[in-house]
Amino acid sequence: MSNVSMILAFLIQVGPNPAANDNLGLPDELLNRPPRESSITAPQNPTTAWLEDCLDQLAEDPARAHSKAQIRLTETSGPDRIIANHCLGLAATELGLWDDARGAFISARDETPVDEPRTKARFGLMAGNAALGGGDQEAALLLLQTAQRNAQEAASATLEALAAMDVARVLVALGRPHDAFVPLSRATLLEPEKAEPWLLTATLYRRLERLDDAQEAIEEAARLAPLEGAIGLEAGLIAVLSGREDAARQSWQSVVDTQPDSPAAQTAQSYLEQLGPPSGPSLAPKP
Repeated sequence: MSNVSMILAFLIQVGPNPAANDNLGLPDELLNRPPRESSITAPQNPTTAWLEDCLDQLAEDPARAHSKAQIRLTETSGPDRIIANHCLGLAATELGLWDDARGAFISARDETPVDEPRTKARFGLMAGNAALGGGDQEAALLLLQTAQRNAQEAASATLEALAAMDVARVLVALGRPHDAFVPLSRATLLEPEKAEPWLLTATLYRRLERLDDAQEAIEEAARLAPLEGAIGLEAGLIAVLSGREDAARQSWQSVVDTQPDSPAAQTAQSYLEQLGPPSGPSLAPKP
């Protein structure tokens, strides 16, 4: 592995989706998911030591990390600039400086060697999510589609599926929900044993009132991740809209029982209260 490859393998991880809007009707705990790939340990050297220090500062004082990365950019070249832009983008994300974050991640992507498409894809994902966080949906779509192509070049099914799901979210935000089925289908094909693309598919079908299709998709998601709170919430919504109130109560109560202290449980409890007791009037809870 080249020195550049080793450093990039160490430093890159796909961060949370910073988009402010819940474009597919999903709860925050799913959309703002934690990093999906762990950093790979690399031998310590001045470059990786600087990155570790910057990331430590990021957790304590993102403004200071932001300044530190800006200074580093004026002093370095090559892989060190990529690393500085990486930390700068993360710090800008923490500070809500979406344009700064997007620019830093794009610079990091563009300065990454052409024979590192996997790393380019990861930076592209972060740039696209930063654009979405700043409300620039058209730019986000282009960045995420490019990231998906980079992931294809890298033959990384996981990264391509992540990019495809984010592309689908942006298409929904742009008022193109039917177009979103194409990238979602690609994501389920690439990662058939992952629950998230099936959940997103179910949610989209439900929002388009295609409840039979939504039911099939949510059943597959539940098979893959039976204890995921977001899946229980969505299963209940599909059930109640299909006129199966008892099934909805069962789904939401299971979320409350298995994850009593979670945000999903709080949402499930509010849905149960909106629905009322079994003998009460029928109300479709508002997602």
